[in-house]
Amino acid sequence: MLFHTWPFVIFLLIVLPIFFALRKTRLWLLWLLAASYFFYGLWNPYCLLVVLYITVLDFFLVALMERCPEEGQEVDFRTGPTRPTCLTRLTRLTRSRGTWLVVGLIGNLLPLLFFKYARFLGENLNAVLSWLHVSATMPDPSTLMPFGIRYILPVGISFFTFQSMSYLIDFYLGKTPRERNFLRFANFVCFFPIVLSGPIERAGHLLPQFSSFPAIRLRNFSDGLSLFLVGLFKKLALAGYLSVYVDRIYDNPKVCGAPALILGTVAFGWQLFFDFSGYTDMARGVGKLMGFDLLQNFNHPYLATGIGDFWRRWHISFSRWILDYIFMPLQMYWRDWRATGTAAALLITFLVSGIWHGAAWTFIIWGALHGLAATFSLERSAFYRKRVPKLLKQAVVFIYVSFAWIFFRADSLSDALLIVRRIFTAAWQDPQLPALMVGLVVLVWIYQIIYESKFRKVLELGVVRVGLAVVMVLGLCLFSSGGGAFIYFQF
Repeated sequence: MLFHTWPFVIFLLIVLPIFFALRKTRLWLLWLLAASYFFYGLWNPYCLLVVLYITVLDFFLVALMERCPEEGQEVDFRTGPTRPTCLTRLTRLTRSRGTWLVVGLIGNLLPLLFFKYARFLGENLNAVLSWLHVSATMPDPSTLMPFGIRYILPVGISFFTFQSMSYLIDFYLGKTPRERNFLRFANFVCFFPIVLSGPIERAGHLLPQFSSFPAIRLRNFSDGLSLFLVGLFKKLALAGYLSVYVDRIYDNPKVCGAPALILGTVAFGWQLFFDFSGYTDMARGVGKLMGFDLLQNFNHPYLATGIGDFWRRWHISFSRWILDYIFMPLQMYWRDWRATGTAAALLITFLVSGIWHGAAWTFIIWGALHGLAATFSLERSAFYRKRVPKLLKQAVVFIYVSFAWIFFRADSLSDALLIVRRIFTAAWQDPQLPALMVGLVVLVWIYQIIYESKFRKVLELGVVRVGLAVVMVLGLCLFSSGGGAFIYFQF
């Protein structure tokens, strides 16, 4: 059930009236959870078991952590004999918050590793074993599924796993209190607008919003519908339209000239932005209709003036997640190494980012490219920050990010390397680029530039907002395509 389809509209027309009708009862949380489980279970009922497993695991592990003493606090263990027994050691372990944190991290990551990376790891290990002339082979993960269940990647597994893990880690760090109501926590993990592709919410931001029924305001409906319309326009009229050209180029790159490969790559960068930010806008719009505030996930990333700035604007909730839970712990661990430790932490963080996006060497290279750019970033140079024109900095970042998108979009590593080689060696022939496609992207880019300029207030005028809404509705009527599934559903 996709946001831009009629079944979802029908789903909302059923869910929202009952949700508001139950506002004075204690059943609204149960109804919201039932709607979320129904929404997710429609993709595959078996995948709902993974959501339930993650929810129950983290809810009860935090309860166990709460019963443990604070780190560093003295604990009186009755050891009996002078030498501690195995039972004593086990008791000490189970009275440690750190132990339950490790159990939780392993328990959360195991389904993610199995469903998302088992086949990739198996194929690469088999390749190594074959190269070493070893007869043993790793089994295909699909043969390990019980009861004849098909081996498929649960939609959104990376998103709801990371979201639930953030609650576990934040409680351990003392950043968020324990949630004692299971219904509230279950809604936090599987809230239907964000369960498939985020944004990755934090417990401190979203969980308190489930403590009481949200206030009903007319502004919520207007803002929610506006956000949903913007997201719908991005997905159907922009991303869907760009995908036709991008797919034609990337499905058969060996017959395309250099201009077509360059423009196809640039078009993909915008397609991905419109597709993913469109999903986020629709998710935030649906949340706003119910009175919930969800995190902003994009902030005009193609106006970034550095790689660090790009990641502060692109997939913001994920960027903050890897910053808080991967980069900062690594940087603290290697603080004695100073600049070398920071560089190593950055590279590992972006490699994890690449692997998170997909189990393929293309994503690992994509992450490495961003890691290298962040490690040797020109943003640290005072000359670059103060003397280089802003437009030139934006152009440099856009070109580099677009180059990295080749590895993100290519169907295989061989295709990606072929595209890179042909960009520099293939003939400069007619790319057969639709002029309308270029015009639409340029108009969006101009809008973003104005939005970040001193003329932003012009865009906030009522007449301008109404005019833009009319233009988007007309665009949906004239240019909208079927849309298909969102790109980030595969992650």
